[in-house]
Amino acid sequence: MDIVVRGTNRRVPQRLQGIAREKLAKISRFTHDAGRVEVDFSELRNHRAGDNQLCEVTVHLKRHFVKAHAAAREPEAALDLVIDKVEHQVARIKEKRVARSHPRRRAARRGLEPPPAAIESDREPVFLPDDEDDEDEGARIVKTKQFAIKPMTPEEAALQMDLLGPDFFLFTNAENGHAALLYRRRDGDLGLIESTG
Repeated sequence: MDIVVRGTNRRVPQRLQGIAREKLAKISRFTHDAGRVEVDFSELRNHRAGDNQLCEVTVHLKRHFVKAHAAAREPEAALDLVIDKVEHQVARIKEKRVARSHPRRRAARRGLEPPPAAIESDREPVFLPDDEDDEDEGARIVKTKQFAIKPMTPEEAALQMDLLGPDFFLFTNAENGHAALLYRRRDGDLGLIESTG
């Protein structure tokens, strides 16, 4: 397994590189097909947040890749948090592979039998290729909201987003009449996505 440790706009000390390589080598306990692991350390520019040390890990498997990130006050703590997320996701992929080859476990996943261990967490998404043909894959829509979209400028939308609290806000841009989505980036700044038609 090839482990690459990098820093974005910063130098990663040798000690931290060694810790990252040592801890990420343990991923092989959960999977035998991890070919490359990329670790990126960076510092968030948002001074309001105390957890400004960001660690992102991408694990390239044969047919999947897993990506997770975590922030903490110290880079070592962020690394520990992100490793927990990645190990959980890699173990979940392994569990799905085993469930596909064992019909009884597949029945348990569909709710016909109680699952051996129900674990609920706020884990990062696992990106799977489109050729995966498994009905258990993908997220379900569990809640629907409807609301009227008012025309407003992006600045007004930013103010509304701050007042309401979510990390995104859907609106019609009054400047051009197009649907737009305002979202909060990891660095604390805002991003704007607009439709073209």
